[in-house]
Amino acid sequence: MDDPPEWIAEFTMSPRQFAAHLDAIVDSGRTPLTIGALADHLAGRAPLPPRPVLLTFDDGFADLPGPTAQAVVDRGLTATAYLTTGAIAPGGRSLLPPAPMMTLDQAAVLEDAGMEIGSHTVTHAQLDTLSTRALGHELNSSKSVLEDALGHPVVHLAYPHGYNSAKVRSLSARAGYETATAVRHALSSDRDERYRIARLIVRRGHTVADVQGWLAGEGARIAPYRDGPKTVAWRWYRRGRALLRGPEFAG
Repeated sequence: MDDPPEWIAEFTMSPRQFAAHLDAIVDSGRTPLTIGALADHLAGRAPLPPRPVLLTFDDGFADLPGPTAQAVVDRGLTATAYLTTGAIAPGGRSLLPPAPMMTLDQAAVLEDAGMEIGSHTVTHAQLDTLSTRALGHELNSSKSVLEDALGHPVVHLAYPHGYNSAKVRSLSARAGYETATAVRHALSSDRDERYRIARLIVRRGHTVADVQGWLAGEGARIAPYRDGPKTVAWRWYRRGRALLRGPEFAG
């Protein structure tokens, strides 16, 4: 949108910017795919198409089943949408600050447009700071709500803001997810981890040239790689803060 809420503005772009980025993807000659196709490849069930690219949209803002999905479909692209059920389901509760959101019944509209649906938890909390019980609720409840709405299994997850840990990854697999995407600000690869797939966050300041660089395999490191000292220290700091304040918004 042109005038996003301040708290999310950094992670949005104008419709004109978005169209230009999508056009760059089309011009790159890459083959769009959903997370399910990537999962099949990582599990050894199927090869990837030539020059693959995966587009993902998190949370479930109101533009997604409307102009955003339309812009994707109009260019013959596809994508995966990870939805925060507490923010879109009737009577739900999430930690997302106020913003226009889609509704749960519109998840089927996204599927009709060729998008795949995944879970983005219930409340959008920092998963690596939660107790085992709270973490189980975030993983299992969001999955079941989406499955009830769509009438089929939902087996892909995106960690809110990418926050995860060995415990989070293990419980995600136990909950029945086949993949989980993190952030990592990196390009994925054939060796990437199924429960920590790397993604690049597109920020408002990223240009068409940035996107073209990523599509050429440039301008970002390549996953997998070990967490650095700063990442580990930040995780422990957030865990300590969560003990004092309770679950916090991952953003």
